[in-house]
Amino acid sequence: MKPGTGKKVLVAMSGGVDSSVAAALLLDDGYEVVGCFMRSGEAEVPGSELRVPSSNASCRAPLSSSDNSELATRNSEPVKNRQGCCSVNDAADARLVAAMLGVPFYVLNFRKDFGRIKDYFAAEYNAGRTPNPCVRCNDWLKFGKLFDYARSIDADFIATGHYARVVRDAGSEFRVPSSELKTSECLPVPKLETRNSELGTSLRRPRLLRGLDHHKDQSYVLFGLKRDRLERMILPIGGFHKPQVRKIAQEKGLPIFDKPDSYEICFVPDNDYRGFLQRRAPGSFEPGALVDTTGEVIGEHDGHQNFTLGQRRGLPVNRSYPLYVIGKDAATNTVTLGPREESFATGLRADQTNWLLDAGEVPRDPANLLRVTIKIRSNSDPVPGSVVATNDDTLEVRFDEPQHAVTPGQAVVCYDGEELIGGGWISEAL
Repeated sequence: MKPGTGKKVLVAMSGGVDSSVAAALLLDDGYEVVGCFMRSGEAEVPGSELRVPSSNASCRAPLSSSDNSELATRNSEPVKNRQGCCSVNDAADARLVAAMLGVPFYVLNFRKDFGRIKDYFAAEYNAGRTPNPCVRCNDWLKFGKLFDYARSIDADFIATGHYARVVRDAGSEFRVPSSELKTSECLPVPKLETRNSELGTSLRRPRLLRGLDHHKDQSYVLFGLKRDRLERMILPIGGFHKPQVRKIAQEKGLPIFDKPDSYEICFVPDNDYRGFLQRRAPGSFEPGALVDTTGEVIGEHDGHQNFTLGQRRGLPVNRSYPLYVIGKDAATNTVTLGPREESFATGLRADQTNWLLDAGEVPRDPANLLRVTIKIRSNSDPVPGSVVATNDDTLEVRFDEPQHAVTPGQAVVCYDGEELIGGGWISEAL
């Protein structure tokens, strides 16, 4: 009997190769797969829309098997001219893959909930911070509202195409039987690093690990997940490298096997976040002073929202040496510029913390900080340092080596080897 037999899983399908392969692998492993696409409201998505049903409602496939075959034949090519993750084209690709796999597929209208993320995005920029809407989307929607929907259709699990791994019990995780793959090199061979001896050896709680492909690892954006959600999560592709995932998609005949990855913020598809902010909060951009580290005015800007800590390019001031943005103050509408060496921090403070450890494992002794590796942005490598919880909702990090452009508003995430143990939202650099 396959491990998924008799279990239903709701798969968040974005129309990309990763979530498509996740759905296919779960289906191979015996799960009853239901696909869904989260509509942000940026554009009308054609096709069925299903709102959260009542508790006594059942989820039925919107297409019969013959309809699936007809749809797959009629739409054999995915649309590849957009790199967002919530567009009409992406919804069409997700529907096409679901039809080819023969699984139910629904479009969920999360427009109101995406409004909360957009408000957060604008508010953070206007407050002088740099937001991370992808993390908030995971916290509030993919593993928030989506869990509510999963419960309403009696789904046992939620699955996504994130490059991360969930380990349960004595190190078990989602595995794909070798008989389901055509090439042995596609088999994941995860190796778990030895855990920090200070944290003990209990394996009863689920653990969130980095993706085996460290170049694609997305565990950082999942740090806000609550522990009880990990029990019901499956991340099928976390034990694969990206080329392997594309190869599996190609071998299974999925036309999205070579679809480009999405890197944009889904509600800012043209990457013009300044235009988005001005439309969201007209009048929020005001001229202000550019100052150096002594406080001397050296120029003028047309809105502090136009600048990010660590930025070098596009600065309206010339010097005989490179200048970087090393500080922003929304209250005074000033932006501080200086040489690169002034942009480093030895540590940081963070709030809104989330720990995936047992209560007794959370480091709380300021005289005995826990040794960890630390990520301060999604595309950075973990660096060595130490962390301590300063109270129930804050933490402090010390880096072994000073780090460039520690940015308030971004997430700081701490790892013990491969395991994500906790994190928070950066409030200040030290």
